[in-house]
Amino acid sequence: MTTEALIIRENNNIGEADRFVTALTRDIGIIRASVRGARNLKNRNSTATQLLSYSRLTLHRGRDKYIVETAQPISVFFELRSDIVKLSLAQYFCELAGVLAPQEEPAEDFLRLMLNSLHFLAENQRDPHLIKAVLELRMLGLAGFMPDLMACSMCGAFESDSMWFSMREGSLICRECSPQQPVRGGCRITPNVLAAMRHINFSEFEKCFSFTMSDDGIRMLSKQTEAFMQTQLGRSFKTLDFYHSIQKE
Repeated sequence: MTTEALIIRENNNIGEADRFVTALTRDIGIIRASVRGARNLKNRNSTATQLLSYSRLTLHRGRDKYIVETAQPISVFFELRSDIVKLSLAQYFCELAGVLAPQEEPAEDFLRLMLNSLHFLAENQRDPHLIKAVLELRMLGLAGFMPDLMACSMCGAFESDSMWFSMREGSLICRECSPQQPVRGGCRITPNVLAAMRHINFSEFEKCFSFTMSDDGIRMLSKQTEAFMQTQLGRSFKTLDFYHSIQKE
């Protein structure tokens, strides 16, 4: 079969010339595949199967993995390799996709979200914290972890002077109801951050990155979506920890 794919992980420690990759494909989700001879720079499949390469792959299925017969690059995000902070963030995106995207099922929306995020990151078209927040929350929604941000889960109020967001339940509780219902694992959420999260969740795909906030607001949004991700998945990621250790606040 032939499908479009983004290489989200590469392992060159198998044999003298082969490469083993994990790819997010449009048609069959996450796959693991071997690419014979790809470590040889003269090999026609070398560039197209490097990390962060978006390529058209021709595959056949082996006993326990796929084999890449041919790989043609469509877009290679070379710009990200020259900036260690952007590269570490892109690697976190890849690791998160590897956990959330399906296997053996179509994953066009996951792939599209990844490609848009990497494009904005490489071209400096959005604040990296904004890109991170959109990818985290939108990808969690695609994977079945979408929070309920429509209204207070107790009284149905759409707005309140103060809202609490339960990271564990993925729901809102307004100021009037919160004294009656303790918010387990909750945090106060500001109106601008709540509006941004609603936009990310409910807007059409083409518009999910199209909103503006102050720098402080964007950073707070990024912290909220990250905390929600970690609570829902019950884990963090080494790539995310490394990104935080080197980023410039």
